[in-house]
Amino acid sequence: MSDLAGRPAVLGLPFDGASSFLRGPASAPSAIRRVLHAGSANYWSELGIEVDPADWDDLGDLDLSDSAAEAIEPIAAAVAELRRAGRPVLSLGGDHFVTYPILRGLAAAGDRVTIVHVDAHPDLYDELDGDRLSHACPFARIMEEGLAERLIQFGIRTTTGHQREQIERFGVECFEVRTWDGSVPEIDGPVYVTIDVDGLDPAYAPGVSHHEPGGLTTREVLDVLHTLHGRGVEVVGADVVEVNPDRDIHDMTAMVGAKFVRELLALMR
Repeated sequence: MSDLAGRPAVLGLPFDGASSFLRGPASAPSAIRRVLHAGSANYWSELGIEVDPADWDDLGDLDLSDSAAEAIEPIAAAVAELRRAGRPVLSLGGDHFVTYPILRGLAAAGDRVTIVHVDAHPDLYDELDGDRLSHACPFARIMEEGLAERLIQFGIRTTTGHQREQIERFGVECFEVRTWDGSVPEIDGPVYVTIDVDGLDPAYAPGVSHHEPGGLTTREVLDVLHTLHGRGVEVVGADVVEVNPDRDIHDMTAMVGAKFVRELLALMR
């Protein structure tokens, strides 16, 4: 462990080479940072914890290839190095492919996590259009490689027959919006939180590539995060992904991403 153990690190992952419909999320890390530090909001989370930039380190953006296969190693290596130093890691995507190499990095550092996943989509395709590294496939790769103990999903509302089979195959705890009662199952051990902002209804987050009506409210996602805090779980890592600034309106979605960044940093303190 280093002298920085316990101090959160923020890492930008400007990658959208695995996107299946529109490009744009590669520019999200800079957009989220800009509104986070714009001065229109303060650095206090709703939990009453200040996440002043003096208390965490923004390590900038990784220099990533546009190839998903070539992006795996640098992302995994950067995350593994930070976790071996005992540092929680908050990553700014990027499309949802990035969660797969992040989890490889966590596993390399010895982390066995429960994933808490917010999304409109299960992202459990074995392949999409012949691509096994598509942003629609990261959790299939994660679960088949045994990189997580559990996968708990909220906000899901696009499940295909194939993905229902995958949910059963991997024992995923999938809470679809239409039947979810707002509860969060009990969790033991370290947690990794991944928030695809298209898990929210487009009314709350219009700046995404895949608009899927009928989603979560911003408040419901915050309630999940605050439940984790209330239970005292250890959040060793997190990501905010799939913000597409090209489709945003007055930085609304970037600001939602920045809001989640503040709350996630508070969970890591």
